[in-house]
Parts: sequence; C-alpha cells; structure tokens
Amino acid sequence: MNERVVQQVDRRAFLQTGCVLGAGVTTRAMSALGGAVGANRRFTVGVMGLSRGLGIIRTLENVPNVKVAYVCDVDQARIARAQEEVDKQTGEKPTGVQDFRRMLDDNAVDAVFIATCNHWHTPATVLACKAGKHVYVEKPGSQNPYESELIVAAAKKYERVVQMGNQRRSWPSMIEAVERLRAGAIGTLRFARCIFAQGRKSIGRGQLVPAPSRLDYSMWQGVAPERSYKSNLIHYNWHWHWHWGNGELGNNGVHSIDVARWGLGVDYPQRVAFIGGRYHFDDDQETPDRGVASYDFGDVGITWECSSCHARKGESETFAAFYGDGGSLTITKAAYVIRDLTGKEIESNPGHREDSLHMENFFTCIVDGGKPNSDIEDAQKSTLLCHLGNISHRTGEMIHFDSKTRRIVGSPAGETLWKREYRDGWEPTV
Repeated sequence: MNERVVQQVDRRAFLQTGCVLGAGVTTRAMSALGGAVGANRRFTVGVMGLSRGLGIIRTLENVPNVKVAYVCDVDQARIARAQEEVDKQTGEKPTGVQDFRRMLDDNAVDAVFIATCNHWHTPATVLACKAGKHVYVEKPGSQNPYESELIVAAAKKYERVVQMGNQRRSWPSMIEAVERLRAGAIGTLRFARCIFAQGRKSIGRGQLVPAPSRLDYSMWQGVAPERSYKSNLIHYNWHWHWHWGNGELGNNGVHSIDVARWGLGVDYPQRVAFIGGRYHFDDDQETPDRGVASYDFGDVGITWECSSCHARKGESETFAAFYGDGGSLTITKAAYVIRDLTGKEIESNPGHREDSLHMENFFTCIVDGGKPNSDIEDAQKSTLLCHLGNISHRTGEMIHFDSKTRRIVGSPAGETLWKREYRDGWEPTV
C-alpha cells in the first residue's frame, strides 16, 4: 500500500507558469500577432503531414480558439481525410494543399504544425520561420546534427516560438516526477535506463514501381537527393532507411532519452556507443532492430535498450527508470512510482496523457513571448543524443564528443555523418 499518493500538478497553474519569459523570444514575436493577449486570442494554423498530423488535428479540437485553415500532405487521399475530419469537428472545411509553401504565403496563418517525415522537419521549420510563422514540429525535429544546429539558429534569428512534439514535457505527472527527482526523492542521481519494445513485422523487399498518381513523390523527397520510388517505402518504412529516417532511436528513443536527460539535468555526453544490429528479418531495413545505446556524461549515465521486432511480452513495461543512492523512480506510460532501496513503494502518481497541454503551452508562449516547455534549443540536445547514437552504430566506433565545441572529436568517419547531402536547390539556409 502506498504511504503517499502524489496529486497531479494543477492544469491551470501549470499553463500559467509553463513559459519562461525572455529566453530568446522577444516582443517581436508578440507584435507579429498584433499584440493580442488573452484567452480570446484566436489562432489560425496549418498542419503538414497528415498521418501523425491527423492526431494533431484531433488533439487541437481540445485546444480553445484554434482554427485549422490548411491541411497539407503529398498524398491527396490523406488531404481529403483530414479535410473531412476538420469539417466534422468545426463545420469549416480547410484548404488542402500538397505544397506546404502555399500556406506559408498566407499572412493569416500564425503557426504551422509539422508532422512530416524526418528529412522535412528542419527544412520546413526554417522556411516557416522565415515566413514569420511559429512552429510546432514533431520529434526528432532534425534528420542529422547539422540540422539540429540549423533549426535552433532559425528560431533565434527570426524570433519564432518553436516547440518540439515530445509531449511528456507538458504532462503534469512527468513534470512532477522530475520535480521529485530534483528534490532528492531518491537521493543523489546516478543513472537512467530507457526501454523500448515493439513487435514490428518485416518490411519485405520493395519493388521499383511508378509512384501512385495521388502522391507527389517529388515533393515527398524534397530536400533529399532523388531515389526511385519503391513499393514498400511510403508511408512509414522510410524510418528504416538512413536516406530519410533515423531508425528506432530517432523514432521512439528520443521520447524516453529526453525524459532521462531532463530528469538527470544533463546536456551533452562525453562518450556515446551503440551496439546492435538487424537481427530479426532479412529485408530492406537498414537501421538496427535491436541494440543498446550508452551515454556517459561523466558523473551520470543513460542507456536506451531497443527491441523493435520482439515485444518481449511479460517483461517490464518500463518506459524510463532513474536510480539514485536512496532508491528508484520508474515511469510507465504517464505514471511514476518511487521505491526505496528495498523495493518498497513509497510514492506514486497514476498520471494520464494530456497532449493538448503541450499545444496550449505552445500558444500561450506565442502570446506571452516566453520559452515553451520543449523549446527547440533544449529539445535538440535530446535529438543530438539520438544522432550520436546512430553515428556510433554506423561507424562502428565509440563517439567522443566535446561539449564546448559541440563537435565529434577523433572520428573522421563520424564527422562525415554530421551533415547530409541535399538535393540541388533544396539545401536549407538560415
């Protein structure tokens, strides 16, 4: 029996204090919205990438004073589905576009939600910032370390609020869990362990075939050098190709690694190593389905354990666990449990998922000129850990990282993976 059940942070109080004023977002951000402040401010937004984007649209239904004016996807069928969803919610059918630049040209659009493939995250965000839009971009936010720097530079230069979609940063139970860690609930912190298990099937061997007529494959490729269309690539299996995706580490690892880094209060690692491989299927997937990424920060460490093609039924459902001199704090979904060194439960919070809070925090910071809970500069520190883990795997080397220069040291092979090759005329610039 719990000795104490911790109550969740009050939702209204959280929203009022969620933005940190004066951290790189100035009054220019507010003046771009006409200086309107208050609960009645209405935002006009566009949503780009309508797989995850459809979930964003449904979540926005719970966020007051937001109008979805544009839905964008390279697939016309997905546009039609999203238009139907918005029309069903609001009675207003949004404009559907395959080229997202059309919605950037509309001065009435305040912000865009980017939920595309990873290789579009930074380029689309940079263009949106240049167009004066605030941006909510899904994780990982960048496809390589160079883009991690670029997306942060764009947010700063154009003074835009850019929030990354690692939504746990706004879940009250997760905020509370980190507060308990910082308050010494388990003593001096030593380590965090992250776990991901899934039962993905083989992606098979794709065939080179013409792209479907409803799909603008050229726009889908965008910044990435052109490759022939393959039957098993779109809409999801691009994750497992280095040309477009970041494997499971950048797909799901970024969520738990971000919570681990947040809880431990660390930024950049000294050493990174990833050991793993493609063990389950002989197919087109290039990225590992099993492995362990290890991060050494000097006085604390983080590991991320992946089993993406074997769900490991019956094993722990742990998302992330923290270990200190006085006990442990374990996170499962939105819940956390604190145990002493004997394993006795001393505190818990069942929690619940509230993604709309992350979006409300984004809009609140646009109005208040504050820094959001997952400000892109801090969020990209977590994404960089994923990039460094992938670089370790691809080079077969332990990666040494200089936190002052923020560069890989002693690995010419690793340095070559810092930046990708871009399609002619598409390289993003700030």
